[in-house]
Amino acid sequence: MAAYTTIDDPEKFFQTKLYTGNGGTNAITFDGTSNLSPDFVWLKMRSNADNHTLFNTTSGVGERLFSNLGQVESTESTSLTAFGSDGFTLGADAIANANTETYVSWNWKESATSGFDIVTFTGNQTARTISHSLSAKPEWLWIKNREKDESWHTQHGALGATKTAESNTTGAFGTGSTIWNDTEPTTSVFSVGNNGNINETDSGILVYLWTSKQGYSKFKSYTGNGSADGSFIYTGFKPAFVMIKASAAAKNWEMFDNKRDGFNQSNDTIYANADTAEGAAGRCNLLSNGFKLTTASTHLNTDGGVFVYMAFAESPFVNSKGVPTNAR
Repeated sequence: MAAYTTIDDPEKFFQTKLYTGNGGTNAITFDGTSNLSPDFVWLKMRSNADNHTLFNTTSGVGERLFSNLGQVESTESTSLTAFGSDGFTLGADAIANANTETYVSWNWKESATSGFDIVTFTGNQTARTISHSLSAKPEWLWIKNREKDESWHTQHGALGATKTAESNTTGAFGTGSTIWNDTEPTTSVFSVGNNGNINETDSGILVYLWTSKQGYSKFKSYTGNGSADGSFIYTGFKPAFVMIKASAAAKNWEMFDNKRDGFNQSNDTIYANADTAEGAAGRCNLLSNGFKLTTASTHLNTDGGVFVYMAFAESPFVNSKGVPTNAR
């Protein structure tokens, strides 16, 4: 059986971690068999409504953004207080670590091997190119003005650089020539336009960039069938995390993972664009080689609708030694 991956152990680069807040110092250690020193940590309270909080090593400890809001990056000294060699440490911040509340964290390692890069630059409100370190064409770009109350903008490779979406809203992907300058990224640079939202003069700008790695990650689209026996999407790996967005409709950005439930038919959803608590939806089954929708919901499976997704692996469908993975 042919190998399907060059990354046999995805836990070196991505892990989902569940934890319970304690309202004080809270050292979170990941569960994976390999250590992961995260460069991007995304936290969300599951049990009640509260904002998503996002941290990265480039911005630094305590510097946070909210995926569901366009607010400026702010310093919160009691939020994430340290990035660890296999986890992170929290302070008493009520959003990230309220006593007895349950949380999920999604955690990435910045690496060209795994196809993830964090880039910062200073805006000048002039169309131009910015360098990245992926050595491959980015397929998902997520950009935010760190110093202004402006929306996040997303470019997805399946739709191209002429389309953008404000991912802190439910809005559909639409034309936006001044965001990505209608210019496809390359293996060394991506383009930004003269829009002040993402390139304002003297503002610090943050960009997360991903590209697909066989057997580990995928950033593609699928077409819905409008049936409860929904579309099957082949990824070539057993997903640990999937986020889905209807490209042409005002719908939520739905997030699923392999830890919050553990079994198919009961996979709860979280909306990346909203502060709402985890919802019991059971609409996305995570399989050994992809995922399958089990709903006719217009959020995930409109007949003929195009949906974009990002997905990361728990394990490759077949590793470099030819050993297949198991289903859930």
